[in-house]
Amino acid sequence: MADIQPTDHQPPLGGIYRAFFSLISFLAGCALVYGGGKLLLLGGSAYYLLAGLAYIAAAILVFLKNRFSLWVAVGTFIATCLWAVFDTPEFGYWALLPRLVVPAILFTLNIWAVATFSNISQSVRRKSVFTGLGIVGCLLLTLVEAFYPHGQIISPEVAEKNPELAQTDKADGPEDWEFFGRNAAGTRYAPYTQITPQNVDKLKVAWVYHTGRRIHGAGTGVDENTPEQIGNVLYSCTPENLITALDADTGKPIWKFDPKAHTAEHVTCRGVGYYDIDKDVSLTEAEKTAGSAQMCRQRILVSTVDARFIALDAHTGTPCAGFGVDGVVDLKPQMGPVEGGRRYHPTSMPVVMGHVAVIGGWVRDIVHGEPSGVVRAYDVRNGSLVWAWDVGHSDNTGAPPEGQTYTLETPNVWTVPTYDKELNLVYLPTGNGPPDYWGGDRDAVKEKFGAAIVAVDAATGKTKWVFQTVHHDVWDYDLPSQPVLYTVTNAQGEKIPALIQTTKTGHIFVVDRRTGTPVTEVQERKVATSPSAQGEHLSPTQPFSVGMPVIGADPLTESAMWGVSTFDQLYCRIMFKNSVYEGPFTPPGEKPYIEWPSLLGGMNWGGISIDEAKGVMFVNDMRMPLRMSLVTHEEAKKYKSSTDEVPGFMGTIRPQIAGPYSGVRIDILQSPLAVPCNTPPFGTMSAIDLHTKKLLWQVPMGTTQDLGPMGIKTHLPIPMGMPTLGGPTSTASGLVFFAGTQDYYLRALNSANGKEVWRERLPVGAVAAPLIYRSPKTGKEYIVISAGGMSHSPDVGDYIIAYALPDGAAQK
Repeated sequence: MADIQPTDHQPPLGGIYRAFFSLISFLAGCALVYGGGKLLLLGGSAYYLLAGLAYIAAAILVFLKNRFSLWVAVGTFIATCLWAVFDTPEFGYWALLPRLVVPAILFTLNIWAVATFSNISQSVRRKSVFTGLGIVGCLLLTLVEAFYPHGQIISPEVAEKNPELAQTDKADGPEDWEFFGRNAAGTRYAPYTQITPQNVDKLKVAWVYHTGRRIHGAGTGVDENTPEQIGNVLYSCTPENLITALDADTGKPIWKFDPKAHTAEHVTCRGVGYYDIDKDVSLTEAEKTAGSAQMCRQRILVSTVDARFIALDAHTGTPCAGFGVDGVVDLKPQMGPVEGGRRYHPTSMPVVMGHVAVIGGWVRDIVHGEPSGVVRAYDVRNGSLVWAWDVGHSDNTGAPPEGQTYTLETPNVWTVPTYDKELNLVYLPTGNGPPDYWGGDRDAVKEKFGAAIVAVDAATGKTKWVFQTVHHDVWDYDLPSQPVLYTVTNAQGEKIPALIQTTKTGHIFVVDRRTGTPVTEVQERKVATSPSAQGEHLSPTQPFSVGMPVIGADPLTESAMWGVSTFDQLYCRIMFKNSVYEGPFTPPGEKPYIEWPSLLGGMNWGGISIDEAKGVMFVNDMRMPLRMSLVTHEEAKKYKSSTDEVPGFMGTIRPQIAGPYSGVRIDILQSPLAVPCNTPPFGTMSAIDLHTKKLLWQVPMGTTQDLGPMGIKTHLPIPMGMPTLGGPTSTASGLVFFAGTQDYYLRALNSANGKEVWRERLPVGAVAAPLIYRSPKTGKEYIVISAGGMSHSPDVGDYIIAYALPDGAAQK
């Protein structure tokens, strides 16, 4: 660059190009100076302000054809590269992308503008042109790299901890998928080896069934259904509880039942319950033949979105006449102001415990006096109430006296409970008692039972033990997923019958299911209690599960803020610095605060899968921070109010009438391009060795093909890792099937290392967990997914799709 000598050569159109660059550089510089100045005043990085000044200087120097502009360009780019390396909390592709791509483009444009100067030598001109071409080549390679996974942790092949438990087909005869997680323990593990990592790429569509669900209009809901498989019949439900029995080999309907259930909020059906009186060991032979037991000996149990409990004959789909009134039990009486089910209804299937089924329910969480969160158990033969777990009246496990209600606004159970037959305990994962985000006047019952795992005697409804995962929960950290039962070893090498609970906070708790005491280490750690909301009294400590990996919950920093470009990254950094963030459990308040992990998760309702032979657990997560603020009664007058589900009410306020507040504003912490401000991945699949309690591998899940900036489909399969819902299903052959990504694919991962070995395009997205079964009639193994569309996606469908290997492929 010392070889700058004047030349008489003037490239054609050079003046136009210089003017173009000068304008671009000047505008970019002004934007960075404006935003960088704001960031600096908030105590943030000075880089953006300094870079903006440098780009303005470059614009002026190029416009004036000053040769010093080349030095400014080179110096700015080198300084940017050094800053990018030192500013990045985790060195990697996605972290460096917004820091370097725009500066690299501006640097290239700058040195090419210098190449148009008439007062430089041919040597400098050639160097400028070729340097720019080299950077363009690097940018193209960067673009190509976007189509390969980044941000993944891959270990060597998983070693077998128990060689005698190698990949073997443990199912000698017909196996049923009888519960939400296949078996009563909830492990969602299919002990089959017909479909393997070696032949999974040969899977083909075996059949497609259209459920006929409503896909237009308000309240259509989300298809979260994992069908049950009993023998050669599948039982599916739509969000509005249209039940269909399907032939497991052909997908042809056997019968349908439509309860004509409708509601306005949280419309979903995750599955149905199944009861077979002939296999019920909790009854005597005399009880099995008495009265109404003669009819509907095999029953499908349905809890509807308008708060009814229905029993159907599993063979015909007709309501069981001896159950309730004409096959129906109304769940609304004595529950409080349910508004026809709008403020209360079950969102998960009945859990069968012998001849008793337990039913929780979703409760709207807006005001004091919301319906009760009581959990009830009913006799599946006649629909009579067996017990009620009403924490406000713990001594009374029956219905309240006539004219009275169960205790209102108590912690509820909206996800799936788990039944332990050996201990005769049912485990209830609870949410909060309403309202969610301010708890200044909560009573002792809410404080004890909110956001907790509660063990209840399955025969009496009496509480046996409580383990709380969040104290004084004002973050909507309800326990979202089914507790899973599995035997693990503790630090002393003892085998402990354990319960594994995933949470929205990214923490995984493992407790002794007999006593509720932690099996893996849990520490009470101090957390911030200020600045807090008016009249609030936060817990000074929270439980942290340090004995298990924490998924997707690394504390946020200003430098961890992300963006597609330098400009939206700057915006995100300003938003971060202009918000209250005190780490995990940041106190809610009137000034915008960041909730991370957010009430969306972390882990959500989809739960986990455990390879029972290898002792490996698979779990997906989402990573979307929220920027929230409590709104006082006076300030609330300025906002539109909405009771829609997250994130449907972004930009409005959700009513939250408690203490001095009328609502809470909830927005995704995102750039103007509607891209989350945290560094990708935004969703992953992780494998955890339950022997060592260590993370084996973690991979980003999902691409930007069907969702991108501003919510626009990019049609580019960039494996960034998108927010996930639903849950995984693992097999004995070493596969993990998953469909809950933002793009429309069903995938199979190699369970040993997380590598994708197969994927199949779906007509719409799917948030349900895959069902895997082996037909007792043909011996063929099927993978089934209920595809109805992703949450809040405009593409909605009514598909149930089955995949199988072509005849003869299983032996290859």
